[in-house]
Amino acid sequence: MSAHATSQVYDNLETPALYEHALRRQEGQLAQGGALVVRTGQHTGRSPNDKFIVKEPSSEARIWWGKINQPFEPASFDALHRRVLAYLQGQDRFIQDCVVGADPHYARRIRVITETAWHSLFARTMFAPAARGHDAAAFVPQFTVLHAPNFHAEPERDGTRSPAFVIIHFAKQLILIGGTSYAGEIKKSIFTIMNYLLPLEHVLSMHCAANIGPGGAVAIFFGLSGTGKTSLSADSRRTLIGDDEHGWSDRGVFNFEGGCYAKMIRLSPKAEPEIFATTRQFGTVLENVAMHPVTRELDLDDEQLTENTRGAYPLTLIPNAAPERAGGQPQHVVMLTCDAFGVLPPIAKLTPAQAMYHFLSGYTAKVAGTEKGVTEPKATFSACFGAPFMALKPGVYAELLGEKIAAGHVSCWLVNTGWIGGPYGVGSRIKIGYTRAMVEAALNGQLDKAPTACHPVFGIEAITRCPGVPEEVLNPRAAWKDPNAYDAKAADLARQFQANFIQFAEGVPSDVRAAAPRA
Repeated sequence: MSAHATSQVYDNLETPALYEHALRRQEGQLAQGGALVVRTGQHTGRSPNDKFIVKEPSSEARIWWGKINQPFEPASFDALHRRVLAYLQGQDRFIQDCVVGADPHYARRIRVITETAWHSLFARTMFAPAARGHDAAAFVPQFTVLHAPNFHAEPERDGTRSPAFVIIHFAKQLILIGGTSYAGEIKKSIFTIMNYLLPLEHVLSMHCAANIGPGGAVAIFFGLSGTGKTSLSADSRRTLIGDDEHGWSDRGVFNFEGGCYAKMIRLSPKAEPEIFATTRQFGTVLENVAMHPVTRELDLDDEQLTENTRGAYPLTLIPNAAPERAGGQPQHVVMLTCDAFGVLPPIAKLTPAQAMYHFLSGYTAKVAGTEKGVTEPKATFSACFGAPFMALKPGVYAELLGEKIAAGHVSCWLVNTGWIGGPYGVGSRIKIGYTRAMVEAALNGQLDKAPTACHPVFGIEAITRCPGVPEEVLNPRAAWKDPNAYDAKAADLARQFQANFIQFAEGVPSDVRAAAPRA
């Protein structure tokens, strides 16, 4: 700790000390079991319209510019940088020096400077702390995050869209975050950096979970929020590498992070016991989770503040996590989608070309009630199952994926964790127990020779028989009361796939274009 004017600077405090500061500063409350419960105010999720990348010569030609990666003027960045620095001079500052990437060949040194103890705890939880006892002055960060959640930009003056901002400057190796307390902005800005840097070293950076089977076989799980990526990867019978961000190099798969950031809403002690247990443990940070004011008992079913309640916890709280946070070359790639239209089969085998097609498409569906204005299922396409965090053009990641699938003869699967027997509101959600049985059978080789049926619209080989799963669950068309209504809905979804893929068509091989569904 060192003094600066009337403020204090705290270097690399460990978890207990950060708890003490957060509670003393009334930044959060202690829950039964030991978790720290915090509120993020107005912003309970990411602000995608407020994310920018500075347009400068060293990175300009590589960036995938558009609605996701919006350009920001260097002069405006410099001016805002000065204002943020001036603001932070008058605040207590908490510094965390961290390492992102479990493989030392590709790791990056990150410094997070924030005005709150709980965000410093979040950074320490999500990223691996630098070596204990090191001299902060000797740590040379490769990227620095200046995090000022209580500083609000003035859009007309600062060139932002709102008082909130997340701005990445690759040349200056600097990230400015302000106007939002949602901690996910810290995590995802670092992910964006890794997504820019690693493909330049021929490493595929992925928005995925990864785990290891009893025989050492690694599986990767791609999927957008709400598809079951975290729940399905946290399997007590397999060793968890990580739940969200990984690199795939010639050496194998490695986790970027030292923690997990899972959705907590309606978490079940029966269906997700490993994750549920973390909500009752010291070291977990719970964002916007409801808690009884007197007993401090948690209510994970309460969505009053937001549907997007979150928990950040160290990987070490998962009993079967891999201490090295790495594994060998993957043998299986599982692409998860929550199809709320009730069209896609619960599990299907993909060819390498189909895997690249679905990777570029990144399909899932939002359901009514989870987002304002959504009254019926709505298709969502997010390239590479993580478009908001992809700094480079999607084709760069898809080409790397295709190369690695071919080199390792990797088995690829499409798993629908959504609806069966009709769309949302008519059919029913596929039971997670059935999905677990399907994934387990795929990963242990039981489905290698299972009977399949080619889907007439999507062209994928749907598995028709799987241990532990009723056959009627595996046939989506037969589960609908009106087969003609199923056909119409399947054709409609196929057209949406086709329309979305137009943006990628010119830059992909012909066999990938041919993997498109037929409306």
